[in-house]
Amino acid sequence: MAYCGFYLFVYLGRFSFWPIAPLVKEDLSLSHIEIGIINALLLWGFGLGDLVHGRLAETYGLRLWVALGAILTSLLNVVTSFGSSAITIAIPLGIAGFVNAACWSPAISMISQWWPRRDRGMAMGILGAFTGGAMLLMWWVSGTVGAEFGWRAAFRYPPLIIGVLGVAFYLLTRDRPGDVGLPEYVEDDEVSAAPEAMAPERLRGFGPYRELLSNPRFQLACHVKGLENVVRYGLTTWVPIYYFEKGGLSIESTLLLTILLPLGYLIAPPISGLISDRLLHSARRPMVIASCLISAVALVAIAMAPPVNVALGAVLLLIGGVSMGLSPMSTVAIDIAGRRMSGTSAGLLDAHGYAYAGLQAIVFSVVLDMTGSPWPVVFIAMAVTRLISAGMISRVRV
Repeated sequence: MAYCGFYLFVYLGRFSFWPIAPLVKEDLSLSHIEIGIINALLLWGFGLGDLVHGRLAETYGLRLWVALGAILTSLLNVVTSFGSSAITIAIPLGIAGFVNAACWSPAISMISQWWPRRDRGMAMGILGAFTGGAMLLMWWVSGTVGAEFGWRAAFRYPPLIIGVLGVAFYLLTRDRPGDVGLPEYVEDDEVSAAPEAMAPERLRGFGPYRELLSNPRFQLACHVKGLENVVRYGLTTWVPIYYFEKGGLSIESTLLLTILLPLGYLIAPPISGLISDRLLHSARRPMVIASCLISAVALVAIAMAPPVNVALGAVLLLIGGVSMGLSPMSTVAIDIAGRRMSGTSAGLLDAHGYAYAGLQAIVFSVVLDMTGSPWPVVFIAMAVTRLISAGMISRVRV
């Protein structure tokens, strides 16, 4: 719960650009492509961090790595606040994404040390609710600060709390049960017990990378996560601009409408974890498929609904957020890898997710700028990726 409380504020330094993007775009006269480049560097920076932080934290200390990432995130957001062009915002924000990744996969490894597979869905589901809460809090705080005091203030002040809480997290927590004299659990589920039975020499150095990247199930799961992030972060990237520009809403009204998306991200994960652990005996695949199909329908509806219909848009965004939040892909990665490779697996999975997320920011920005802003095409394309994801995950036994 200490990590959940800390993580509730982490997005103030990771994704705060999204709700204030209309203000930055208008103030600096940026194009859709320039907005896309800023988002891509932010997301790719986080993905690059994911590639290394999980493994480094497994080697040098999980909670230490989280604290370092928190402190550096605060500092780099302050640097970003002084940007005066797309490039002077994108570079420090991309580096902020890289260091902020240290706040994720090391902590996922910590959770895997304390919770076996039979209870892990619920543990990760509770965390998922807080990640949704983090998006909701960020949307409200950063958006409100930006609207009242300017977008620079949104980068400059709210992120400072992340560094303070990172230090508190380090002081309050321990990496493993053994660090406080408690016995380690014995994994009794075949899916996670098999990788945990590997000889220790296979997991030295780059061993976890070799084991995971040669596992076809894990490879498929990574690409499903990538396609999932095309939608998850595609929506949070473009929906505020869509309703601001095409719906004719003010920045305050846009925030009130689009905040329903992260609200859905908050509601769904505990429900998904409870169903998965208690009703489906820790099977994750059915929840991922349900997420894919429901969100595909919601995306097609968003594409067809007029953006001036605020009530209908609100309902569809809430459904879209809930359906995306049902997918327990982070839990899938830990289940496949077992606790000894959990940090590396969480990082690799997330790295794929952010590689795809950054790519969507570039691709959709080019589509919008070069072809006269055909917004329905963007949402239909997202729906197609969800159907592809459903087909892919059906081949992964988890």
